[in-house]
Amino acid sequence: MNDELFVVTVTYSPGPHLERFLATLTHATERPVTVIIADNGSTDGAPEEAVERHPNAKLFRTGGNLGYGTAVNRAVAEYGLASSTDYFIVANPDVQWGPHSIDLLLEATRRWPQAGSLGPLIRDPDGAIYPSARHQPSIIRGGMHAVVAPVWPSNPWTAAYRQDRAEPSERTVGWLSGSCLLLRSAAFTQIAGFNERYFMYMEDVDLGDRLETAGWQNVYVPSAEVLHAKGHATGRDPARNLAAHHVSTYTFLADRYPKWWQAPLRWAFRGALGARASLVVRSSRRKSRQS
Repeated sequence: MNDELFVVTVTYSPGPHLERFLATLTHATERPVTVIIADNGSTDGAPEEAVERHPNAKLFRTGGNLGYGTAVNRAVAEYGLASSTDYFIVANPDVQWGPHSIDLLLEATRRWPQAGSLGPLIRDPDGAIYPSARHQPSIIRGGMHAVVAPVWPSNPWTAAYRQDRAEPSERTVGWLSGSCLLLRSAAFTQIAGFNERYFMYMEDVDLGDRLETAGWQNVYVPSAEVLHAKGHATGRDPARNLAAHHVSTYTFLADRYPKWWQAPLRWAFRGALGARASLVVRSSRRKSRQS
């Protein structure tokens, strides 16, 4: 394994989050780190300021707002990470790194030789544990979560899907939050990276599913911790982004049931998700007008 570690982060006017990301990275690992800032068209000057302040940061302009997964793929290809390193990190710029968090993820690779992705325990800004290690969304568990959760947040299908009641333990899971992942280069290459059909949301669910299908494991490593501010980019237009989430969810589910005789199931997905999208978008716009 090469000593140098590469960290890819995708930016879209990240503001002060990027500086905290880079500052806290210094105590996440003892290895030399190169940070590749894959910028999707920032206008706030934060990426430019970051490369001036941090010699280990490189700015890679993607040429437009390509979405998360596509920007990661472009950066990995541009710097040849998949062929020059055994592992690399992908993380959102609003992550703050816990002490030794990256080193603990790297240590876990020795215990899990078939791990294609490894993810840390993620805390919200208030200290609560975010359910970042989940089952894959089956028809019943994932479907009921998608449809029922807006009106019944504590429903049992959502709890099962998110593994809310599971104690943090090192284990294999269906998928890990894309906000912070250690990826094995060989696994990433085998499945051709992120699916670029997803502009926003569900690209991490799809990645985890395709890694499992290819024979790799997704491993949750809660001994490693990060804090995730969440939503610095998606919060600018919540209604639009909620709608985008439902489009991505339909894409994911429809891809898993592509046969002609499964068309009624796809129609049911589309109808249920469309109704849910209308409900949550209206609620979001109402809250925006009231604030």
